[in-house]
Amino acid sequence: MKGSKKDLIKYRLERAWDTLEDAHILAEREKWNSTINRLYYAAYYSVMALLLNSGLKPTTHNGAKSNFTQHFIKTGEFPKEFGKIYSQLFTWRQKGDYDDLFDFDKNKIEPYFGPVKALIENIEKKINNDNKYQSLI
Repeated sequence: MKGSKKDLIKYRLERAWDTLEDAHILAEREKWNSTINRLYYAAYYSVMALLLNSGLKPTTHNGAKSNFTQHFIKTGEFPKEFGKIYSQLFTWRQKGDYDDLFDFDKNKIEPYFGPVKALIENIEKKINNDNKYQSLI
């Protein structure tokens, strides 16, 4: 995608919200492994927007997770719970996508909708506060 840094950050936040909506649709159809995938990616897109806003450009999913932890969780800018949620989603997404004979269920997945939404909201607020004179949304 070509465009400014601001455009890319806005795009990633929009993708986060769209992907969270996709997760809701999949959950309604009881497609739990696909739901966890979409929940992870909703969080991932928002984390990538945050990292880009801060001048960080990881090239891998592991890099995004470690940068988020190092620069935002360990510093106390975001609560530790967000780091735990993101790490759990990272692990579960890989398990759901790649492990044979493994399926998630409603009871394990549904509790993550609220925290993922809160993560995206908090990242969006942080980005908009950092750029308060150039609102992205």
